[in-house]
Amino acid sequence: MVSIFDDMTQVTEAEVQHMLPLVDEQRRNEALRYKHLFGQFASLKSWLMLKELLAPLDINDMEMDFNEHGKPFLAHHPEVHFNLSHCKNGIAVVVDSSPVGIDIESFRRSNLSLIEKTMNPAESEQIFTSSDPVEAFTQYWTMKEAVLKLRGTGIVNDLHHVLDGKGYLLETHVNREKRYAYSIAYHTI
Repeated sequence: MVSIFDDMTQVTEAEVQHMLPLVDEQRRNEALRYKHLFGQFASLKSWLMLKELLAPLDINDMEMDFNEHGKPFLAHHPEVHFNLSHCKNGIAVVVDSSPVGIDIESFRRSNLSLIEKTMNPAESEQIFTSSDPVEAFTQYWTMKEAVLKLRGTGIVNDLHHVLDGKGYLLETHVNREKRYAYSIAYHTI
């Protein structure tokens, strides 16, 4: 199950104040640690989106624990997997019965050194020959992040070979109007 939020006109102080009483004390404190309004909003909104996705599964206990790399999981429901992501143009949440990763990114220009550091030669060529290199880079970046989040490792030193492995299925979506892309990496056997 996937939930995407991209109505960024709702990122207001009033909406943050509205959401604060809808979450537990730990999440409130976590959200208020952010100095910027968007961080507070994204923290609260992503939590409420997760809560909404878990409701049909009759999961109300959302106590979190973390793996050795900091990936959160439901402490009392290890059979349910989730992942969250946000960027300035959207918030993405996914829930699945197997490990899962999601990443959402706003379109952004990248310089040659970043592409060389993060993309292998075939990926770089596809980016440079694309009709929209910014969109192509963003898609590749979300795919790599989603796979790394699926694995629960976070960003690793060698990003060139992240998409070379097996054990996952990728789904990528682009919203050209709102200028973002997101990818979901699902676990396969």
